[in-house]
Amino acid sequence: QVQLVESGGGLVQAGGSLRLSCTASGRTFSNYAMGWFRQAPGKEREFVARIYWSFGSTFYADSVKGRFTISRDNAKNTVYLQMNSLKPEDTAVYYCAAGRGVPPVYDYWGQGTQVTVSS
Repeated sequence: QVQLVESGGGLVQAGGSLRLSCTASGRTFSNYAMGWFRQAPGKEREFVARIYWSFGSTFYADSVKGRFTISRDNAKNTVYLQMNSLKPEDTAVYYCAAGRGVPPVYDYWGQGTQVTVSS
């Protein structure tokens, strides 16, 4: 059974940092891309960042470029999202997802972790 488990969310002041983790299990993800998405109250889910397990290539939404960094630890089957210079508008539930293709179609999703940035 495929599982993606996120952790690391919480409450932080504007300008602060958080690191989210997503640990994957249940299959081999070497041919997959791992993505981070977020959904704020009353808004649609939006793409944040992605990384390909094999190549390590990354891609970011313009709204987070230069502030967020996605990375992976293959040995731990874990993907990270380092979030710096957080803004109140970054407040959302953050989801991890796994998918194949270019661009990826995401087949698996985690349960989400809440990030709240206070002003």
